[in-house]
Amino acid sequence: MLMATGWAPDGAVQDQIDDTIADAVNRARHAMPKGESAEECIECDEPIPLARRQAVPGVKLCVACQGARDSRPVFTGINRRGSKDSQLR
Repeated sequence: MLMATGWAPDGAVQDQIDDTIADAVNRARHAMPKGESAEECIECDEPIPLARRQAVPGVKLCVACQGARDSRPVFTGINRRGSKDSQLR
């Protein structure tokens, strides 16, 4: 079955999906802590257990503070499915 795609090449939708996933993976990798772990949480001053410091190199937050931070909404990047007019604003 042939579909009219206008100016979009075949596979353009899958390319958008692949790019969105790749962007999300890159953002997650860059957001991961690096370096030496803190012994105390930088937000609540509670001790960070040794097991957590070993499991997550560069960790700066305790589990409770990290969970609270992770539950906040975050801008996720480019809306590839938005209209061109909405992206010009």
